[in-house]
Amino acid sequence: MNREILIDLVNQTMPFGKYKGRLLCDIPEYYLVWMKGQGFPPGKLGMQLSTLYEIRLNGLEGILTELRRTYGKG
Repeated sequence: MNREILIDLVNQTMPFGKYKGRLLCDIPEYYLVWMKGQGFPPGKLGMQLSTLYEIRLNGLEGILTELRRTYGKG
């Protein structure tokens, strides 16, 4: 997995929708499940959300906690 993709998850915000302005890593799991069912958006954002979905699905949130401590904005 690309390290830069993971770092982006703790620094970039959701550009639209119900969670607009929230860090990608703070988007709730149920919303990611819903988005997967609808189809993730194309491009980089879709890839980021898909990665976040897989992290949550596999119980790997600890990765995000550590990245947030090391590379996060807030």
